[in-house]
Amino acid sequence: NNINNNNINNNNINNNNNNNNNNNKQTNRKTDMPERTALVAIAAGSEEIEAVCVVDTLRRAAVTVTVAAVGDALEVVCARGTRIIADAKIADVASQTFDLIYVPGGMPGAKHLYECEVLVTLLRAQHEAKRCIAAICAAPAVVLNPLGMLGDGDDAIQATAHPFFASQLPNQSKVNERVVTSGHVVTSRGPGTALELALQLVRLLVSNEKADEIGGAMLVNNA
Repeated sequence: NNINNNNINNNNINNNNNNNNNNNKQTNRKTDMPERTALVAIAAGSEEIEAVCVVDTLRRAAVTVTVAAVGDALEVVCARGTRIIADAKIADVASQTFDLIYVPGGMPGAKHLYECEVLVTLLRAQHEAKRCIAAICAAPAVVLNPLGMLGDGDDAIQATAHPFFASQLPNQSKVNERVVTSGHVVTSRGPGTALELALQLVRLLVSNEKADEIGGAMLVNNA
């Protein structure tokens, strides 16, 4: 009996060791996953659906999102009167690097974003390093295009924007598409396509599986 009891105890110890090893492997897998970061810039007159939809979806994917306000205050009044309290002022994150910089549309919000020297500097560095940049609605035409980020002539990349601004894009081949990915630049059309854009950004920053998981949980058709 004593021998049998010892065997049982040894088996329990081995099982516990195996469980601990498995737990350690799982912990290591989580630790090994790189943290993804995103900057979402907003200004007075930014389109609130386009801003909040992307912020919310990225955070569901465990992306660390910083909402940065252009201007002197953290509180921003958006295009339809919604008030958003930003995480930081844009000047506070001027020295940081992000996996994604996203600029929502809305007017005059997009114009204010384009006029922000700190944001423009961040966007230029992001573009030069070929890290992800995303824009929607007016922003592809009002922010990215004047900065040369959509190219020109034969070198113009495919992009889309709100129909009111689409004619300003240098490459017209996909202006009617809802979301267009051209290398590290992702563009979309408006509030009604913001969730599709957000899920595409999850695919690019995290994985297809995570985008499908989040889209399914949010009851998005064809996520």
